[in-house]
Amino acid sequence: MKISKALLQDIPHLVKLINSAYRGESSKKGWTTEADMVSGDLRTNEANMKDLMQRPGVVFLKCCNDEQVIEGSVFLQKKDGKLYLGMLSVSPTLQTKGIGKKLMAAAEKYAREQDCSAVFMRVISIRKELIAWYERQGYYKTGEVQPFENGLFGIAQQPLEFAVLQKEL
Repeated sequence: MKISKALLQDIPHLVKLINSAYRGESSKKGWTTEADMVSGDLRTNEANMKDLMQRPGVVFLKCCNDEQVIEGSVFLQKKDGKLYLGMLSVSPTLQTKGIGKKLMAAAEKYAREQDCSAVFMRVISIRKELIAWYERQGYYKTGEVQPFENGLFGIAQQPLEFAVLQKEL
């Protein structure tokens, strides 16, 4: 397994991976799905990914197998001396194999290299098993909650909000 920065030419593969990890029937093969909480099969698209990748302070890390197939990825953005972590995605059929933990470790290493004091993220607050997983990785709930934004990439099927989690480095 090799972790490196994703490039613009990786976008089609990243879109497929991220959508398969979060939404639609394929996501239900893993344990991190949002398919029953948010309508729609898309978590992102190529235009959104290109926009994100071209923003200042943004990097996507990808985890590839020996055949160079992307099996996991994570979005990182430096904000106010901290690193925002989002869209952590692992192929649903490969979840529980340690790819997510490797990506988290790489993200934290990147944060230290960028002189960030902490890594923070938003997680849908009712995703108790996912929050528990992040807590086992050293993250804690900050007490801050943020609204779930309905829009292009889905509509909440029930009232949803994000819990903000953070880990000091």
